[in-house]
Amino acid sequence: MANAVLEGITSSGNEGSLYTASEFSPNMVDSFDAIAFGCPSMGSEQLEEGEFEPMFSEVEAKLSGKRTALFGSYGWGDGEWMRNWYDRCVSDGAEMACESVICNDAPDDGALENCSALGKALG
Repeated sequence: MANAVLEGITSSGNEGSLYTASEFSPNMVDSFDAIAFGCPSMGSEQLEEGEFEPMFSEVEAKLSGKRTALFGSYGWGDGEWMRNWYDRCVSDGAEMACESVICNDAPDDGALENCSALGKALG
C-alpha cells in the first residue's frame, strides 16, 4: 500500500520518501509539505502499539495545518479504527487531503489503485 501511495505521489510530478515507524520522528515533519501515514489495525481496532502508536503520538503535535492522508488494512471489525484515527488527525488540526484508504486483509488491485489516487491527491 505504501509503495502504491509513493507511486501516486511521483506520478503526479512530486517527490516522496518511504519510512517505517521506527525511522520517522517528529523533527522530520517540518521537512515535508504533506505526509501519508499507513498502519494496519491491531487488537480491537487500534493502531499498531509497538512502534506506530508511540511514533504517531509524538508526531501529532506537529500535524496542525499539515496536508495529511491515511491508509491501512484490517482483518476484523468494520474499520472503526480508521474513522477514529481520521478524527484524531482532524482534532490535531491536520488538513486531510482526501478520504482514507482502507482494505480488509491484503490489498487487492482496487485498494492499490485507491492508494495511488491518495498519493496523487496528497501530492
